[in-house]
Amino acid sequence: MVTPTPAGADPATLQARLLPGVSRSFALAIPQLPKPLDQVVANAYLLCRIADTIEDHPGLDLPAKRTLFDLFLATLDGTVPAAQFAGTLHPLLGEATPAAERELVAEAEQVIGIAASFTPRQHEILRQHVGIMCRGMPEFQGRSQQRGLPDLLALDRYCYVVAGVVGEMLTELYCDHSPEIAAKQAEMSALARSFGQGLQMTNILKDLWDDHRVGTCWLPRNVFEAVGYDLDQLDPVENRSIFNAGLIQLIGITHRHLRDALEYTLLLPRREIAIRRFCLWSIGLAIFTLRRIHNTPGYASGEDVKVRRTVARRVMVACNLATSNDALLRMMFRLTARGLPLDG
Repeated sequence: MVTPTPAGADPATLQARLLPGVSRSFALAIPQLPKPLDQVVANAYLLCRIADTIEDHPGLDLPAKRTLFDLFLATLDGTVPAAQFAGTLHPLLGEATPAAERELVAEAEQVIGIAASFTPRQHEILRQHVGIMCRGMPEFQGRSQQRGLPDLLALDRYCYVVAGVVGEMLTELYCDHSPEIAAKQAEMSALARSFGQGLQMTNILKDLWDDHRVGTCWLPRNVFEAVGYDLDQLDPVENRSIFNAGLIQLIGITHRHLRDALEYTLLLPRREIAIRRFCLWSIGLAIFTLRRIHNTPGYASGEDVKVRRTVARRVMVACNLATSNDALLRMMFRLTARGLPLDG
C-alpha cells in the first residue's frame, strides 16, 4: 500500500517522481520545456494517465467506468473533493494495474491539487481537454475486443479522444505561454491532431500483438477485409503475409501523421528551442519505431520493435543539434522514413 505524499509537498518533486513510472520517454522530454510550462505539461500528462488507468482497468464494467470518469471530472471542476475520487478508485486497483499507476492514483489528490494551483486559463485548458478524453473513452469500451474497430473512421475517433486531444491541449498551453506562438495558433491547430495521432498509431502498431494476447485489438476491420484478412482469426503466424498487406496501409497513414507532426513543430518559432526539442524527441522516436515495425514484418511483440536506449539517445542528440534548422530537420526525417509507405 502506497502512503500518499503529505499535503504541501513540493509539486515539482512529486511530479518528477511519478512521471518515470508511467512514461520513461515523457519523463525525459518534459523537463526540456521552459519553466513554468514544464510543470503544467507534466501535470497534464499525469491527469491523462489517471484517465487511462480507469479506461484500462480490466475488472470494471462500462457503468462503473462512467461513474469514475464523472467523479474524476467533478474533482477537476472543484465540485467533489479529490480525496473522495482517489479513495474510491485506489481500492479498486489490483495486480492487473501496474504499480506505477496505482501509486499515481494514490497521489491523485495532490496531482489534482497541483492542477488547481495553475492560472485560471491553464486550469481551464486542462479541465476542458481531459474532459473530452474522459467523455470519449467510454465510446470504445466493449468495442476494443479481438474483433477490432469497424473502420478507419472509428480508429481516427479513438486516436482523437486518447491522443489527438492531447495535441490540441499542448497547442493551447503553448499559445498561452507565448504570444509569438499564439500568432500561429490557427495553423498549428490544423495539425495538432496529427501530432497526437501519429504518436498513438505508432504505439498501437508496436503493441498490437501484446494487446491481442490480453484480448484487445484497435485495428480497423475494413482495412484488413480489403486485403482478405479476417481479424477474427488474428494470429502472429498464420496468414502473416496477408495481414502484413493491411499493416502496410496503416504504416503509411501513421507516416503521414508523423510528417504532419513535424510540420506542426516547425511552426513553432525557432527561438522556442525547448518546446521544439520536446516535440522533436517524440517525433524522432516514433519514426524510428515505425521504421522498425516496417522492417520487422514477423515481429510478435512490442519488445521486438522497440527503439533501444542507445538509439534513443542518438535520436535525442541529433534533434538537439538540428532544433532550429528546419531544412536539416526535414532532411533527417526524410532519411529516417526512407522506404516507408506514405498514405495521402
